[in-house]
Amino acid sequence: MNKYKGELGLFITAAIWGTGFVGTAIALQTMGPFQVTALRFTLGSFLLVALFYKKLRALDKQTIKFGTILGGILFLSFALQTTGLVYTTPAKNAFITGLNVVFVPFIGAVIFKTKIEINGIIGAVVAFLGIAMLSLNFDSPVNIGDVLTLGCAIAYAFHIFYTNDFVAKRGLDIIKILMVQMITVSVLSIISAIIFGETDFSKVTPTAILVVVYLGVFSTTLCFFLQTWAQKFTSATKTAIILAMETVFGATFSVLVLHEILTGRMLVGCLMILIAILIAELKVIPKKVVNTN
Repeated sequence: MNKYKGELGLFITAAIWGTGFVGTAIALQTMGPFQVTALRFTLGSFLLVALFYKKLRALDKQTIKFGTILGGILFLSFALQTTGLVYTTPAKNAFITGLNVVFVPFIGAVIFKTKIEINGIIGAVVAFLGIAMLSLNFDSPVNIGDVLTLGCAIAYAFHIFYTNDFVAKRGLDIIKILMVQMITVSVLSIISAIIFGETDFSKVTPTAILVVVYLGVFSTTLCFFLQTWAQKFTSATKTAIILAMETVFGATFSVLVLHEILTGRMLVGCLMILIAILIAELKVIPKKVVNTN
């Protein structure tokens, strides 16, 4: 089990994030997208500072620099995803966000000239097809929400790749870099909420507040800690493939909580994502390395 501790951390992250699409959709009924992002990341920042205030005083320039970069990318990803969810459905939002599973290995290979195994490429493609089977209806036209969510997927792919680079390769302190990026997202979200006029909280319901607290404590603080920690022990491509389970858990919670109908196509999609993880993790395809140099 110790061998797969990184993968286990990512599975837990995916399971918690699986509830996030439904929760965010509920919060957006009475709140703006930047209000939601600002509140959840501000809460997360306060939690980290309260728990690890000594590390805050010991921040170095390198951690501040790379943490701010990660925070900027993460803010862009969440801003695009949350705003996109205003104009598209949670299912399409989950599907398009899941496209990062395909972008990650190709960002590494094409832009950063890193070596990737054929298992990672095939696993990413199979996971992408599984996400499509699981969450896409194929009968809804493309809208602005879909385009914004696509931008989120690209931004989050870069976030996964850079997290792997800063934490696994450079060895930066997990808590310190997480603290900086959470504070960065919080500040940028507050500024954006003010700029876009999302300062009225008079219509916010108690349910929305509870959802945002849940998102702040679990989907934000706990999950990003687990993801950052887990990426010390696994590759960026594996991270993206395992986090594709978020869509599986999202569908499961939708069936259990929102009483959505479980279809045969959804089951096939779940199975394909599980197969993708096995392909990437167990090396069921003969090892071959793709080198773009």
